[in-house]
Amino acid sequence: MSVTELYSKYTRVWIPDPDEVWRSAEIVKDYKEGDSVLHLKLEDESTLDYSIGPKDNPLPFLRNPDILVGENDLTALSYLHEPAVLHNLKVRFIESNHIYTYCGIVLVAINPYEQLQIYGEEVINAYSGQNMGDMDPHIFAVAEEAYKQMARDEKNQSIIVSGESGAGKTVSAKYAMRFFATVGGSANDTSIEEKVLASSPIMEAIGNAKTTRNDNSSRFGKYIEIGFDRRYHIIGANMRTYLLEKSRVVFQAEEERNYHIFYQLCASSSLPEFKDLALSSAEDFTFTSLGENIFIEGVNDAEDLVKTREALTMLGVKEIHQMSIFKVIASILHLGNVEIVSERDGESCHITKDESYLHNFCQLLGIEQEQMEHWLCRRKLVTTAETYVKNMPYAQAVNARDALAKHIYAHLFDWIVEHVNKALHTSAKQHSFIGVLDIYGFETFEINSFEQFCINYANEKLQQQFNSHVFKLEQEEYMKEQIPWTLIDFYDNQPCIDLIEAKLGILDLLDEECKVPKGTDQNWAQKLYSKHSSSGHFEKPRMSNRSFIVVHFADKVEYQCDGFLEKNRDTVYEEQINILKASKFQLVADLFHDGKDVPPPSATSKTSRINVRPAKPALKGHNRDHRKSVGTQFRNSLHLLMETLNATTPHYVRCIKPNDYKESFVFDSRRAVQQLRACGVLETIRISAAGYPSRWTYPDFFSRYRVLMTKKDLTIGDKKLVCKNLLETLVKDPDKFQFGKTKIFFRAGQVAYLEKLRADKFRYACIKIQKTVRGWLQRIRYRKIRKSAITLQRYGRGYMARRHAELLRLTRATLICQKQYRMVQVRRDYLRSRRAVITIQAFARGMFIRRLYQEFLLHHKAIIIQKTVRGWLVRKKYLHARNAAIVIQCFYRRVRAVRRFKQLKIEARSAEHFKNLNVGMENKIVQLQKKMDNQSQDYKNQKEQLAVANTALGSEVNKLQKELETLRTRQAAGTPVASLQEELEKLRAELQEANAQRKQIEEEFSNEKQGLQQRVEELEKENTLLKKDKEEMNRKIQTSTQGQAGDVSQKESRLQVELDDERQRYQNLVKEYSRLEQRYENLQEDMSSMKFHPGHRRIPSNQSSLGSDSNYPSISMSEAGDTDDTIQQVEEMGIEKAAMDLSVFMKLQKRVRELEQERKRLQTNLEKVEELSQRKGNETKSSTSEDINADLAYNSLKRQELETENKKLKNDLNELRKAVADRASENNSSNELQDGYNLLLNQLKAANEELDVRKEEVLMLKTQIVNSTRQSENINHINSNDVSEWTNNKKPVDTEDIVNAPDSKKLLEAQLQTQSRQHKDELEALHTQVELLKDNLEKKQDMLNHFSTLSPDALVEFSVQQEITRLTNENLDLKELVEKLEKNEKKLKKQLRIYMKKVQELEVSQATRSRPELTRQVTVQRKEKDFEGMLEFYKEDEALLVKTLITDMKPNVVSATVPCLPAYILFMCIRHADYINDDQKVHSLLTATINAIKKVLKKNNDDFEMTSFWLANTSRLLHCLKQYSGDEAFMTQNSPKQNEHCLKNFDLAEYRQVLSDLSIQIYQQLIRVAENTMQPMIVSAMLESESIPSLAGVKPMGYRNRSSSMDCESGGPAGYTLQALIRQLGQFYTTMADHGLDPEIGQQMIRQLFYSINAVTLNNLLLRKDVCSWSTGMQLRYNISQLEEWVRGKNLHHGGTLATVEPVIQAAQLLQVKKKTSQDAEAICSLCTALSLQQIVKILNLYTPLNEFEERVTVSFIRDIQNRLQDRIEINQLLVDTKYTFPVLFPYTPSALTLEAIHIPASLSLDFLTRV
Repeated sequence: MSVTELYSKYTRVWIPDPDEVWRSAEIVKDYKEGDSVLHLKLEDESTLDYSIGPKDNPLPFLRNPDILVGENDLTALSYLHEPAVLHNLKVRFIESNHIYTYCGIVLVAINPYEQLQIYGEEVINAYSGQNMGDMDPHIFAVAEEAYKQMARDEKNQSIIVSGESGAGKTVSAKYAMRFFATVGGSANDTSIEEKVLASSPIMEAIGNAKTTRNDNSSRFGKYIEIGFDRRYHIIGANMRTYLLEKSRVVFQAEEERNYHIFYQLCASSSLPEFKDLALSSAEDFTFTSLGENIFIEGVNDAEDLVKTREALTMLGVKEIHQMSIFKVIASILHLGNVEIVSERDGESCHITKDESYLHNFCQLLGIEQEQMEHWLCRRKLVTTAETYVKNMPYAQAVNARDALAKHIYAHLFDWIVEHVNKALHTSAKQHSFIGVLDIYGFETFEINSFEQFCINYANEKLQQQFNSHVFKLEQEEYMKEQIPWTLIDFYDNQPCIDLIEAKLGILDLLDEECKVPKGTDQNWAQKLYSKHSSSGHFEKPRMSNRSFIVVHFADKVEYQCDGFLEKNRDTVYEEQINILKASKFQLVADLFHDGKDVPPPSATSKTSRINVRPAKPALKGHNRDHRKSVGTQFRNSLHLLMETLNATTPHYVRCIKPNDYKESFVFDSRRAVQQLRACGVLETIRISAAGYPSRWTYPDFFSRYRVLMTKKDLTIGDKKLVCKNLLETLVKDPDKFQFGKTKIFFRAGQVAYLEKLRADKFRYACIKIQKTVRGWLQRIRYRKIRKSAITLQRYGRGYMARRHAELLRLTRATLICQKQYRMVQVRRDYLRSRRAVITIQAFARGMFIRRLYQEFLLHHKAIIIQKTVRGWLVRKKYLHARNAAIVIQCFYRRVRAVRRFKQLKIEARSAEHFKNLNVGMENKIVQLQKKMDNQSQDYKNQKEQLAVANTALGSEVNKLQKELETLRTRQAAGTPVASLQEELEKLRAELQEANAQRKQIEEEFSNEKQGLQQRVEELEKENTLLKKDKEEMNRKIQTSTQGQAGDVSQKESRLQVELDDERQRYQNLVKEYSRLEQRYENLQEDMSSMKFHPGHRRIPSNQSSLGSDSNYPSISMSEAGDTDDTIQQVEEMGIEKAAMDLSVFMKLQKRVRELEQERKRLQTNLEKVEELSQRKGNETKSSTSEDINADLAYNSLKRQELETENKKLKNDLNELRKAVADRASENNSSNELQDGYNLLLNQLKAANEELDVRKEEVLMLKTQIVNSTRQSENINHINSNDVSEWTNNKKPVDTEDIVNAPDSKKLLEAQLQTQSRQHKDELEALHTQVELLKDNLEKKQDMLNHFSTLSPDALVEFSVQQEITRLTNENLDLKELVEKLEKNEKKLKKQLRIYMKKVQELEVSQATRSRPELTRQVTVQRKEKDFEGMLEFYKEDEALLVKTLITDMKPNVVSATVPCLPAYILFMCIRHADYINDDQKVHSLLTATINAIKKVLKKNNDDFEMTSFWLANTSRLLHCLKQYSGDEAFMTQNSPKQNEHCLKNFDLAEYRQVLSDLSIQIYQQLIRVAENTMQPMIVSAMLESESIPSLAGVKPMGYRNRSSSMDCESGGPAGYTLQALIRQLGQFYTTMADHGLDPEIGQQMIRQLFYSINAVTLNNLLLRKDVCSWSTGMQLRYNISQLEEWVRGKNLHHGGTLATVEPVIQAAQLLQVKKKTSQDAEAICSLCTALSLQQIVKILNLYTPLNEFEERVTVSFIRDIQNRLQDRIEINQLLVDTKYTFPVLFPYTPSALTLEAIHIPASLSLDFLTRV
């Protein structure tokens, strides 16, 4: 590819800039070879003509494509040069806030000057076990790589942290050690990792100080070796230090401080324990006030001293030694304040008298003040002939004082380091180690002295080692991929190193000059000039003769020669040292003693694989200690360090200081470039760029650049061949790339060229798509315009036609209007004429008609007169004729009647006539007689009535006659007018009176009406007020109820949260207990292995109890509650239901009503019991006074009497039943009542039958005892007191005891009496029930009477309420009755079993001692019963039972049987032990079971199937203990047969708690095993596998997938697909279901696994830049949808399983949504509710476009998101806690199987178990 193609138009380049170092520009005109000017356009749109020369100004650096900017690895950049590196670091640091970046094998760390939340334990867990390139760059990734290579290659490792002061070296080293302490925690409880971390605050206090560049600068170098055993757990550590800056003790530059420990002591001087130090503020001491600033912003020195003291205590430094250390440090401060006064001659000096500081100095160190005062101003000169004392001048004395202070501090520093190493030392054998080197970086100041020279010398050595290691790695990579190897020329700084350390080098000449008595710095400088002036790395300054310049690999440094000799000699006078040796304090004397007393070196150097010597030789005497100069000592220790580093695999961390102002996330390009050049990062880039820096695997290259291939190439199956063909076609120069075994290697710039071709291809495709789309859009637009024009034409033409039609309509309307108007005018004229004619005609016709009417009227009147006259004449004529006719008729009829009369008289005299008359005469006579009687009676009545009427009429006539006479008299007396007037006046008066009364009544009515209206109005007002009050009260009630409902819901939610928290705390305690138990067992194993001796050793007798895995309490007979049971009941009922249970309320109400009846009944029972007890006492007294025969007779008589009484009671009971049944049948109003009676009778019948059975059993026992009594007459009797005690205590009797016959019979009779009393009590209870039923019937009758008076609606409502109340009460009554009967039945069964056991024991004991003929006695044999669900075993078979069922049990053995079969078998054994009342057997079996399960789980701690199997069996055993405990709360779902199998003697509630804790431990182990199995699958399946093919793009990965960070040659383990993950989940779920694990537990298990998938996926997403893209979001959402579908298919989505993956769902959506406008920001804020602000910002910062057509997320958009979400209350945590476990809840799940139905297969070999 030619230069012309590279430097074409639109290509971006980098040009030098004095301010920003490099500046971006764009070429605006193609460059041609030979052009002297390159036309550029800057970012501010200004143009620039960049001159180009063949030597001075070469072509500018090309800029990488935007898609490569911000990469994790600098070597992934196509163009590798300084501006590309600087820009990539700046973009990552400023825009994305990423402080770590890879540069090949180097981790570049930029100090953010801000606390970041990326170092928590969850981050350590996320990086643990990951390859170095899989996650985002981090110090933890480097530490994990070192730890992994140590374990894989079994080779020691080193992490070299370098950088200038303030770059963050110490913090990086501290975090690396924290990672090792967390990941490689100690195997035992020695807390060595805590001690390693505790050494940091100590070393920071005594070795760190504030400088102008750093507030916590390390002023010494240290190399910490962290030792590991064969299991790679930390077992110890060792520290080596290099070149402590002693001069800082006596001198600090402006704005700098001394070592922190001085200021910490001064800040704590007010403490009582520090009063003896005589300290005050740091401003009062010379050695701490030279920098003029004693404070550091944000640092509390007093608190730091507390941390330092705590760290010293943790490392084993006693309090007395700590005070000694503080005394030595305080003495140095006092020594600095000692004032030395010069004499007048200038050749001597003295110390003022009463010098308090010198006194304090000597007192604190325990030395003689006079001697120290003498030798501070004098020195001893020793010659061959004599020794004499010489006074020192003032300057020399001050230097000697300062030298003494530095010497004391240096020895104290070494002593502390030595004791820290002792505390970190271990006696265990070290297998390997990881070293962390925290050493000063390259330094250059305005004035550079001896310290800077040594520091830069060390960096030269480290850079040489770094270059060789990088070159070696490159060579190994090429050889591995079989790439032709060509020698790469890299910078070798060996000449510079030889200049410093070779023979007659700078250090040799310095040592030689120090040996000269009169040697000076100037003479030494002249020797350097003369000796090394010809060296290429040595220069002499032009303007100075007292300095020299060394050309280092990083830069030229000018060193000032002044002070080199003095610092190299490090002179301390022997007399002062001798005074310190004579100190009365042991610590001070030990600091300066010879090396004979120094302990041997630590075992670390002995056990390591290489010969690592200590950095500093052991302290020796004064004469030998000062033979070696400081430079020689430093050179030797540096050689030892390099030997150590060369023997290990190094890992490099280069710390960069972004600015000199300590401002957070501010990047100064000039300062950064200086450090990049100095730390070797650019050299790494240069070495990489010299070879093949860009490397792609064949699949990645194929996926990325498949767009450049043809269809023919894509049909080829071999991807390697396709890639080769493509590259040979695109890149003509074969030297630009090489084909390796698994990768393609490219020269620098080739990837950018391929990216350009790919972008051009996409651009061409986009243009083609745009062309087609635009043509399609134009065609659509043309069609729309044409259609619009046609539409407009159509509408225009229509408009014109409508206008013409409107004109025609108007014309026609005009004509019609004219026609109508004219017609109206003519019609008006016509109508006027017509009205006139009609009026004339009307008047004329009226006149004629009136005339005619008068004529007709006269004629009509004449006719009327005629009619009347003529009628009168006709009527008169008619009357005359009628009267004449009547007279004629009368005469004629008389004649006819006479004739007929005569004829009838003749006929009546004939016989036939009489005969006809007599027919029916009798009947007629009777009828007539009766009719006559009636008529006579009527006649009488009428006669009476007539008489009454006559009397009345007579009286009336008399009255009328009297009135008539009165009237006549009045008429005679006067005129009738007066009487009428009087009568009229009376009537008027009466009328007026009536009117007055009417008015009065009307007034009263009106008044009453008004009063009523007022009253009505008042009532209406009151009604309205009442309505308002009612509405207000209703509103208040509604508000209060709503508030109460809200309060109740809030309280319920709060209680639920508290319950979950409590359960979480409890399960965490269980988890911690199991961890401590495991640690205890490990310690026991270690102790047993350490204390093992050959031979026989006796086991202590109490070992079984002391060495048990857990201390379980003995069986408690009390009703102890179970915490989990109570929680389960509350959760099942609910809080509101538990508080507002209707049945409880009704039961309490019923109790209140029946309180009086209950009291009476109890009183009656009490009296009867007292009578029976008195009777029994009398009988007992009488029985004791008689002999045996009398007792037998009496007992038989009593028995017969009791039998008779029992029969009588039985008959009474039957009669009572009949009466109750009859009474119930009479009442037909309620069918439910009849059912209640029937149920009650059935229960009584069942109880009676059970009593009969028990009676038969008692008779059988009695027969056996009588038979045994007849054969035991010669056997010694046992006292009756013992028998009574045995009876009262109800305990088993030993088989050696024998009971006599009379006492046994008395015992049986007493039992029969007890049963008869119980029978009577039951009868009385039944009588009471009958009375209650009678009362209920009466109440029913009253209710029926009451019903007849109610309205239909009220009747319905009342009947419903009464029916509900009645049914509730009856239900409660029946429940109580059933409970009482069941309890009574249980009690009787329990007593009978105990008695049967005792009788059997007596039979066995008597059979062993009786004569042989006893076996021939006839006894009543019991029928053999069926299997009762119990298994009997002997105590000696317990170990075999546990071994068979637990230790040797395999899940596949019982896979075809009932699930949880071992749990059922164990419970049946426990039930038998409970049945025989053997508490020791129960305790032993349960303890052995729990311990065996723990051992099996410990042995199979990584077997999911075994853990699931025993979780199912443990939970089932727990459920069985609950189900058959006899507790009513757990018996609600039991069948009657299961209730019979309940435990009878023991309450195992405490063991239920132990099993519950064990279940929690097994569940946690199951979670751990499942998570460990899924852990390597999650990231590959969720983020890396292509569930949607060809969706994900591929980007350059740089260092990722390098060979050094992978486990195998193929690049690591094979990737897992999503289907593999789903299959694994399905396998887990199927396994749990096959083992019979409760579905609720399985659902909680799947929920926890989904939480783990969410946490791991989201954490990796937050720590990996390469997966934060749109395509990954699409893949991730698809994968989650597949998981959701699987969950719904298994019906597991109801338990909150899907809610656990909500954060990763929102993260996937965040990757897919638009991220540009403010509306997008608002949508993101409303969308990402499950993500924290840190997580959202992190994902937006990591978002990476996969091609040039996507846009990066702008900084302003991220700031907008932060401003919108700044008020959100959330946990300040970036990563999800992967160790979090949801609290597990074991719901009570009773089994539907009955114990007798369980079949035990013969394959289990449990023949020693007996079915009972």
